Amino acid sequence: MERFAWTARVLPGMLDEYIKRHDAIWPEMTAVLNEAGIVNYTIWNVGDTLFGYYECPSIEKAASIQANSPVVDRWNEYMKDVMVMEFDPETGTSVQLKQVFLHPKR
Repeated sequence: MERFAWTARVLPGMLDEYIKRHDAIWPEMTAVLNEAGIVNYTIWNVGDTLFGYYECPSIEKAASIQANSPVVDRWNEYMKDVMVMEFDPETGTSVQLKQVFLHPKR
């Protein structure tokens, strides 16, 4: 499995709304994530900073499916009044963080 991590910023006072929207994630959005092979997708926050992480068999495939999905486009439009996220112009998805450390399994 490949790992993908991203950061974004929730707008001031909008964390509760951000959480509410994710608690009611659209079934069609979940279907896109499943199609992309994305598992263990988790999002954390500290203050206004969001940190997301997921695993998938192929980051390239996951990025392509998300970048070409009208559902993802609608979700991003829906979320832009509660958060700010940078997008990679090459992949059309969130900017991937560079891994700098991994504690291996025993």
